[in-house]
Amino acid sequence: MWKRLFASRAFYLVLLALMVGAFLATQVRIEETDPRPMGTPADIARLAERDDLNIVFILIDTLRADRLGAYAYERDTSPVLDAMAADGLRFGYHMSQSSWTKCSMASMWTAHYPVRTGVTRSEHAISPEAKMPAEILQEAGYKTYALWRNAWVGPSFGFSQGFEVYHSPRPSRLPPSVRREKPTVGVAGTDWDIMQSARDFLLTHDEEKFLLYLHLMDVHQYVYDEDTALFGTTYSDIYDNSIRWVDRLLGVLVEDLNRRGLRDKTLIVVASDHGEAFGEHGREGHARDVYSEVVTTPLIISFPFRLPEPLVVNEPSENVDLWPTLLDLLGMPGIEGADGRSLRGEIEAAAAGTETGADAEARFAHIDQSWGRKKVESQPMVAVTEGPYRLVFRTAGRGARRAELYEYATDRLESRRVDADQPDVRQHMVELVRSYLNETPASWGDAPEIELDEAQLQQLRALGYEIE
Repeated sequence: MWKRLFASRAFYLVLLALMVGAFLATQVRIEETDPRPMGTPADIARLAERDDLNIVFILIDTLRADRLGAYAYERDTSPVLDAMAADGLRFGYHMSQSSWTKCSMASMWTAHYPVRTGVTRSEHAISPEAKMPAEILQEAGYKTYALWRNAWVGPSFGFSQGFEVYHSPRPSRLPPSVRREKPTVGVAGTDWDIMQSARDFLLTHDEEKFLLYLHLMDVHQYVYDEDTALFGTTYSDIYDNSIRWVDRLLGVLVEDLNRRGLRDKTLIVVASDHGEAFGEHGREGHARDVYSEVVTTPLIISFPFRLPEPLVVNEPSENVDLWPTLLDLLGMPGIEGADGRSLRGEIEAAAAGTETGADAEARFAHIDQSWGRKKVESQPMVAVTEGPYRLVFRTAGRGARRAELYEYATDRLESRRVDADQPDVRQHMVELVRSYLNETPASWGDAPEIELDEAQLQQLRALGYEIE
């Protein structure tokens, strides 16, 4: 009887139907579970009229944009983030200001370029005179709460300004299924600790208007588990596994917002401080240079309503623009003297199917290549992007390697130099870098220097950096 059953074509058709049915049962449509109402791009302009809007700002450390499905990656690394982009806003060509966390985050939070924040070396901190977005929101009545695991954004470097609570959660014991493959792993716990603390915050503050900042580290630390070990065993594969792991954690947070009735009054913003290199320019990791693979990052905004079609801004944008844009959309005061600007015009243009022409403006990324060596003279490396071109400039370089020109519009990976073809463009871009390096400091003056004790140094070295 069993032989006849297994040989029957009808048996396999029924089995296939059951399998497909089971699969579809797990793929619940967003429209059926998402509590948010449908909206239109016009509702974005009306966000400033709301007095109940929460902000969840998620910083996924070391996340490259091109490893997400929303940015055309072929692997299914990011279903939750892709869903946010599918009915929200995505910035298609977005860059950070550095490939090193502290420098990059100082620029993001102050909306000033690194040369003006002065936060370019290991001993530098954000000036207490700087006006931070958390301070602006706190003055507007927001409860401000931050959870972080990267010591480079610790309170001693000035990042806690404006936060009522700035907390690094106690690490929990890792379950056997969790793996950490990066050879320099030294940060205890996982981002699950942050998610648990975030859920505790929501439990006690869901009746208040809040800014919740979550700085996640598991992509930086190459953390994943058995269920997210989907893509192979090379470091590049494991990096993708870790994105899938963090994406799943984000799904837990989104579901918690849904369950608590907060999703339709919460703006979720997802960004990154820098990317990660996998040998594109002869190096792996980050915090060494400013090629595109280490400074091209995602920026996704999920609104308290669903857009019928994804809204994509394909004009260039930067992390210095992030908070000027959010504050403008919320109807809040801007950041004085900011290099970044509100991208509201670009958002409105994208909704109308047009562009503003902002691609012509120069944009900068910066790293001091001797940032961790106090006894070594400063060695800034700067990239400038203007129009279709991008120049990577080393102040410590010599000869042809000192300034590399790429036609970035058609060569996003910067694989072919065009110096010889465009000598006038190259010279113009070099002058832009030199002008940038001579910019005056921000209105609050030079960045203060702090003395790191041995415990702090060990905590920072645990991230995998060499610091003197």
